[in-house]
Amino acid sequence: MNKKDMRKNVVPYILLVGLMLVLFYMYKVMSVKVHDLTFNEFMGKITEGTVEKIEVTPSNDGGVYNIEGKLKGYKENESFKVTAPLSDEVIKELVDGYEKYDYKIEVNKDPSSSTLLVLLVNFLPIVLIVGGGLYFLNKQAGGASKSFDFGRSRAKLSDNKNKVTFRDVAGLKEEKEEVKELIDFLKNPKKFQKLGARIPKGVLLVGPPGTGKTLLARAVAGEANVPFYYISGSDFVELFVGVGASRVRDMFKQAKNNAPCLIFIDEIDAVGRQRGTGLGGGHDEREQTLNQLLTEMDGFGANEGIIIIAATNRADVLDPALLRPGRFDRQVTVNLPDRKGREEILAVHARNKVLDKNITLSNLAKRTPGFSGADLENLLNEAALLAVRRNKEFITMSEIDEATDRVLMGPAKVSKKYTEQERNMVAHHEAGHVVLGLKLNSANDVQKVTIIPRSYAGGYAMMVPKEEKYTQTKTELLEQITGLLGGRVSEEINFHEITTGAHNDFEKATKIARAMVTEYGMSDLGPVQLEQQSESVFIGRDYNKTRNFSDTVAHEIDIEIRKIMDECYKKATKILKENIDLVHLIANALLEKETLTHEEIVYLAENGKLPDDTSLNDLTLDELKEKAKELGIKGYSKMSKEELIKELNK
Repeated sequence: MNKKDMRKNVVPYILLVGLMLVLFYMYKVMSVKVHDLTFNEFMGKITEGTVEKIEVTPSNDGGVYNIEGKLKGYKENESFKVTAPLSDEVIKELVDGYEKYDYKIEVNKDPSSSTLLVLLVNFLPIVLIVGGGLYFLNKQAGGASKSFDFGRSRAKLSDNKNKVTFRDVAGLKEEKEEVKELIDFLKNPKKFQKLGARIPKGVLLVGPPGTGKTLLARAVAGEANVPFYYISGSDFVELFVGVGASRVRDMFKQAKNNAPCLIFIDEIDAVGRQRGTGLGGGHDEREQTLNQLLTEMDGFGANEGIIIIAATNRADVLDPALLRPGRFDRQVTVNLPDRKGREEILAVHARNKVLDKNITLSNLAKRTPGFSGADLENLLNEAALLAVRRNKEFITMSEIDEATDRVLMGPAKVSKKYTEQERNMVAHHEAGHVVLGLKLNSANDVQKVTIIPRSYAGGYAMMVPKEEKYTQTKTELLEQITGLLGGRVSEEINFHEITTGAHNDFEKATKIARAMVTEYGMSDLGPVQLEQQSESVFIGRDYNKTRNFSDTVAHEIDIEIRKIMDECYKKATKILKENIDLVHLIANALLEKETLTHEEIVYLAENGKLPDDTSLNDLTLDELKEKAKELGIKGYSKMSKEELIKELNK
């Protein structure tokens, strides 16, 4: 909390305390009962000896005194008051007579000598009452004005402190080329106007989550060095009808005052969904907001120098009017990065990371197919956290492997204990996947296999494609299914028993087989697309497919899927029976080490044993020196890590 906010919070309490004191003072004053006496009555009371105490105070008028006091028998709130001109002799008699008549007396100085005291006593209560009233009236007026503040735009103007440029955006080469025209237009619009070219008013960034859509929009603003307004689609929609449309108008009004500028709308599908759809009709407030957005982008008014960039993961649900030329007339698809793109992204996020010399980003990029930019950033961050937790000076491959597993499957269930039989079955299950990955040319490679339980899996094999391709052949799909069935087949061959551990394998295999039959035309039913994604975007996922076939064809689809699965199962059985010794070898290695990398699997298949230096690269320099000391290697304290590994391998 800053000092300004602290003052705002303290001032009301100070005023409240002051007001309470004033009210208490006024209550005390009003509750006192004062009796007015003449001077003769007052002197008679003194003579009678009924005066208990008096206080003599000179007034501002010369020679006039105010005498206040209490008589014997008065209550606590009772007093008397006398105003009379008194001489110095009378004052002296009153002072000298207190012993004779048994009363207390106090003579005050002239109040004119203390003007400040008079002002405080007479005017401070009035000032406090008036000030407190004005303050609370002002607060009420402020609250009332805020209640009419719904229509103000929630768009925020980005500052240049954390400026992002294309240097910070890696792996999006083609996407950056698409938006470079926007930067040229914002910097030099006359170049385009000279040839009659119209720059796109809106650019829609479409792609999976975490691929860098927001980062790309920020980089465009950073490169162009123009004001950058950013807002989420959900910030437009409110409870009250018309508020969203008002916010759209206010946002474009602010943008016009700062043109040329960029407006970035994140998750535009929150406000840009198709109108008039759904079982209950449209949402009136959201549709009014969308109508206003359409009008502002390309209506009767012109918004020169304002370029809108929007991002969404669901372009299929957007209203067609948003996507027509003149509005979002350019769509840029931001896909998951390929191997080269992942390497570039890793290089960006590894700038402030201390990596082991043995780690190469190209190999790491090869091990992470399907990772988005956000996943890669999270991977390196998790590895750095693990290295700190293990008190290491740099990030090693051990932390990278563990971080990859954590991102994909969650943390290891170290406390979860297997029975020996269950552990043996899991090892042979995963060994079945590994052997099929080695023996099938078109199946996915097993990059890593482990029997350490994570999440709901007792163990898992990380499979990556041998090559990243845009299309897949029928043979490749069939061999992928065969590889997925390897775990169940291995259980059946080795133990004549099956477990529930293959349910996720069956889910993936069945999905591929069904797509082959109903979408890709890779079955005896011919090149016909029998299922497709529905355009009914407001219906649940379970109903989100359109069936273009009869019940008879549905039965034939089931037969074809069963046929594909049965053929792949038989093929997997044949291969594993022919290589049963390799299955046992890999299973025994898993039981010993629990985790095997791709390099160890290949070495094991070629040499029939694990390499001796499997874990040396993962050890720190101090751990290597300790190992060398145990083995009695001379001069180990002065050796580098590479020299120690070489000596230990001997």
